Amino acid sequence: MDFNDTPAEAAFRKEAQDFLSKHLEPKTGAKPRTANESALARAKAWQKTKAENKFAQITWPKEWGGRGGSSMEAVIWGQEEAKYDAPTGPFAIGLGMCIPTVIAFGSDEHKKRYVQKALHGEEVWCQLFSEPSAGSDVAGLKTRAVKDGDEWVINGQKVWTSGAHYSDFGILLVRTDPKVPKHKGLTMFIVNMKQPGVEVRPIHQASGGREFNEVYFTDVRISDADRLGEVGAGWKVALVTLMNERLAVGGSPGPDWAEIMGYAKELGVLEDQAFREKLADWYVAAQGYKLTKFRTQTALSRGQTPGPENSIGKIITANHLQDICNSAIEMQGHYGIINEPERVVLDGLFQSSFMWAPGLRIAGGTDEILKNIIAERVLGLPQDVRVDKDLPFDQMKSG
Repeated sequence: MDFNDTPAEAAFRKEAQDFLSKHLEPKTGAKPRTANESALARAKAWQKTKAENKFAQITWPKEWGGRGGSSMEAVIWGQEEAKYDAPTGPFAIGLGMCIPTVIAFGSDEHKKRYVQKALHGEEVWCQLFSEPSAGSDVAGLKTRAVKDGDEWVINGQKVWTSGAHYSDFGILLVRTDPKVPKHKGLTMFIVNMKQPGVEVRPIHQASGGREFNEVYFTDVRISDADRLGEVGAGWKVALVTLMNERLAVGGSPGPDWAEIMGYAKELGVLEDQAFREKLADWYVAAQGYKLTKFRTQTALSRGQTPGPENSIGKIITANHLQDICNSAIEMQGHYGIINEPERVVLDGLFQSSFMWAPGLRIAGGTDEILKNIIAERVLGLPQDVRVDKDLPFDQMKSG
């Protein structure tokens, strides 16, 4: 691995640092997650500022409003932006997963209509894949689309849809043919989240937040012109989205070993041998993940495409976050059960992050799914047995 920037990369890093220091305050540490109207407005304003200065999407072509830069420059931008209090959350799914799918499979009209508005923060997107009976096995989804002239009529339910309650549009994966095996009967559409028949119900999470949603579709009509890819080729389209998702959710927001070490120092427990051993494990895991990211960075710098090893990141960081927060809460004794920001240490950072961590272990692929990806595609181990591989979907057992 090469840890050094080339002269061109160093120049871009300096340009990014100058821009960020002019517009944002440096990050002083992890903060509790917030998702309210003021946070959304701030995120939209920052997105617009980035777009106007060609920092919104580094690798996108200039004709789409991007910078036309390299993948390595995108990595550098991500590294530098992470050092500042940048409100990027509402656009991570849209610009990281949905719009790249629209660009890859949409018509010229789609690109003209949606790309610029999303890039400038005018419209927010969500991803409508998971269902109550189709989480890890997305291809088992049951939301139906039936052709009616030049339109499709959608009925069904999605769940765990991040940001659906403030999204304007979404990419929707549905079943258009139940007579073929489950992976072959899917089709992808663009859906207007504000149109009649779309009902969004926020889910009250254990953390107190409402970031995830249930979404119900009742006789929702979508024009065939808003289809992405061919009818029945939705799984191919979805794989492009999922590949972007794996990379986008690789890390985890929240406290790391540095935060808990600082807190332990305040409490005077650094001399506890059991805690010191845990702290060492967390540090080693953090450094291992850092070096894994450097491997990805080196591949990008050489013009190579990172592979399925990116799945390692989320497995490590999600479990890492949960373990750190659990230990910090235990250190607070009976005060650890209090989840009121104004009454506990660091504004309840450890409590809110502990409640969020289980969701992170599910979002973007469960631990089990990602371990299978690593086993099969990185280590070359045999694939799981799939007894339903060639079975038509309407003949599959359910319930």
